[in-house]
Amino acid sequence: MNDEDKLILDSIDQFLERDVRPYVRQLEAEDEYPADIVAGMKELGLFGATISTEYGGLGLRASTYAQIVERVSAVWMSVSGIFNSHLIMCAAVERFGTAEMKQQYLPRFASGEMRGAIALTEPNCGTDLQAIRTRAEREGNDYVINGSKLWITNSVEGNVLACLVKTDSQVDPAHKGMALLLVEKEMGYKARKLKKLGYRGVDTGEVEFVDVRVPVANLIGKTEGRGLQQILSGLELGRINVAARGVGVARACLDESVTYAQTRKTFDFPIAQHQAIQIKLADMATRVEAARLLTEQAAEAYDSGERCDMEAGMAKLFATEAAVKNSIEAMRVHGAYGYSPEYNIERYYRDAPLLAIGEGTNELQRIIIARQLVKRNPV
Repeated sequence: MNDEDKLILDSIDQFLERDVRPYVRQLEAEDEYPADIVAGMKELGLFGATISTEYGGLGLRASTYAQIVERVSAVWMSVSGIFNSHLIMCAAVERFGTAEMKQQYLPRFASGEMRGAIALTEPNCGTDLQAIRTRAEREGNDYVINGSKLWITNSVEGNVLACLVKTDSQVDPAHKGMALLLVEKEMGYKARKLKKLGYRGVDTGEVEFVDVRVPVANLIGKTEGRGLQQILSGLELGRINVAARGVGVARACLDESVTYAQTRKTFDFPIAQHQAIQIKLADMATRVEAARLLTEQAAEAYDSGERCDMEAGMAKLFATEAAVKNSIEAMRVHGAYGYSPEYNIERYYRDAPLLAIGEGTNELQRIIIARQLVKRNPV
């Protein structure tokens, strides 16, 4: 890390301890949107973390960004989702948008004036994105969108979405009839917040499009038929983010378990002296370090400009499973206290499973990894 990166990370740590940690339990329990925390993230520039400096962003490398996400997630994972989905949208615009689109939107994205996300999944479509049904019909200088999206982060409190749509349902293969449109909320889509087991506070919503008119100029890229490829390239950064979230949650589980094991006594000894607990702590610590190294490797590949879907998939797979396993082990180390909302463990236990599902299920990651292994090692 250079000195600038260290300053940024120090600022993040101070922000988390001052403005996030004291309020997490109440906000999470009430599923309340953390408006004050979001305002603080705007001041820190987090909504422009990976946007180029020429557009007002911080221009951070993915490796630095991953460390930010780990720190944030170790305190409250939900907060990381608010800027992660936003930055995937930003990456799509910066990589594929026209010069006019970049100038119009990226500075406002970087400042947090406009916050948004990607709108991909639908009630009957998740992993198989080619099966989406939301349609965009060309009418003169506009597209008219009809359909619905589901589990869309930032759709309620945010004000813009990069929406994957079908422009031609007859073409084969289906991805050639798909496009990515930048849709502002004022253009007419409606969103309602969904209730969830964990990942509370962040606004995950169902979005309805009824004759929503979007200018043709809001097509990301100059032609239709490339929407799926454009958003999949952005998901590399998203998976690195989710991997870093997994590291953060797994580390929080470990840290609190190590502390608790040294203060909780049974049979006149701290439970940290019992071999059964020691084995759990050792496995938890090993998972954290291995997950962090895989995430760093994926981030470095992304920074180098290489295709890194295999590396990002490995990091996402291992780190999120580490979070799930560590949350279960932390629950067992804490015993009945881990089951109580007076401790953070039950929150980690509820949050961690989402990581194994979001940004492509872990089952899908295994398929991606295997296919890339074969492709990179031809006989």
